Amino acid sequence: MTLAIQIVQFVLIISILVILHELGHFLPAKYFKTKVEKFYLFFDVKFSLFKKKIGDTEYGIGWLPLGGYVKIAGMIDESMDTEQMKQEPQPWEFRSKPAWQRLIIMTGGVIVNFLLAWVIYTTMLASNGDTYIPSDSLKYGIVVDSIGEQLGLKTGDQILMVDDKKTRKFREAVLDIILGDEVTVNRDGQEITFPLSDEGKETVFATQGKNFLDYRKKAIIAKVVPNSVAEKAGLLSGDEIIGVNEVSTVFWDELVPKIRSSANQKLTLNVLRDGVTQQLQLTVPEEAVIGIELDDTDLRVTDNYSIFEAIPAGYNRTIQVLTDQIRQFKVIFNTKTGAYKQVKGPIGIVELMPEKWNWIFFWNFMAMFSVWLAFLNILPIPALDGGHVMFLLYEIISGRKPSEKVLETGQIIGFVILMGLMAVVFGNDIWNIIKKFL
Repeated sequence: MTLAIQIVQFVLIISILVILHELGHFLPAKYFKTKVEKFYLFFDVKFSLFKKKIGDTEYGIGWLPLGGYVKIAGMIDESMDTEQMKQEPQPWEFRSKPAWQRLIIMTGGVIVNFLLAWVIYTTMLASNGDTYIPSDSLKYGIVVDSIGEQLGLKTGDQILMVDDKKTRKFREAVLDIILGDEVTVNRDGQEITFPLSDEGKETVFATQGKNFLDYRKKAIIAKVVPNSVAEKAGLLSGDEIIGVNEVSTVFWDELVPKIRSSANQKLTLNVLRDGVTQQLQLTVPEEAVIGIELDDTDLRVTDNYSIFEAIPAGYNRTIQVLTDQIRQFKVIFNTKTGAYKQVKGPIGIVELMPEKWNWIFFWNFMAMFSVWLAFLNILPIPALDGGHVMFLLYEIISGRKPSEKVLETGQIIGFVILMGLMAVVFGNDIWNIIKKFL
């Protein structure tokens, strides 16, 4: 059931994004009286799951869930319908339209993706505000594991800047560290700047960044899991664990090792409840999980926005997401970091979906992925929207159309590049699954 929820969330997000992206091409094509022969969600290789012709256009759903497409008459695209191109151009064909109209048709999908992200971020900021952990004023600093230490960080550090850029939000600071070259921290009252090694980043990517960096928090209980050992021991929401076996613990990261090393053993917890210290006993289960969730509301802040304030804030969020995605390419193409090995395809992305339906995650992921699709599609690679835009800009600037032979060759080269990238992505997904069983 859990996997089904993850798959449904992913398929729904992709379906919405693909339909809206293709509408971005479809609507201006129709507006400029260009014939659209097909409008498909997913690819209909050999056959389709559903199809219906309305007017000149066949609408359908393919069986191969790798995107979607609109087939515009008189255009060299992934269908490679060269027979049509041998005929005399017709006024309703793409190739007969002015270059500026063709440019609008080809950029329509990317524009819709960008606008969708902007609308989602604006709506979420206006309705929910922006809640985050501030990076530059963490009360207790950060906590790192051995991988974080390999990057040069230490538990208790306060992150001040990454690459001379002040870090405001902890979540963004983590990404900045992964993508950055150097970090400045406050360590024991001293400001220290040091480089972030490629070797350290390679380890981060190899472990997919799990737990290498977190923010330090006290062991204040937000929720006790029903029927857990914590509930049976008498722990309550609002309790603060301040000691184990008569040894003082101030932070959660000091408590966790003691719990993990005490499977099947009894522990005596010193608990602060309503200003009074109590002692409770529990036996740690084999899996070393006692069944509590922590309260970090004392570290969180919320920025609230009116609808008029949310519009520019939503735009800035969209630009920030786009900028971060562009920066990721620097790390991916740096072979020393090994980041290219962790690029995820559909299988890997499904694993990122929450196990329970989460609308906040759903809309945030859709907005982020919409920006990602816009960025990828505008890359100047033949077979992508950006490849068509590249040839159109050449035509507009030079005043000459590229020959159909050039366009066909470019389309083939682009297709080969895309298939190669897809092979790497799917290969990573499959290899990551295999590694779990090794």
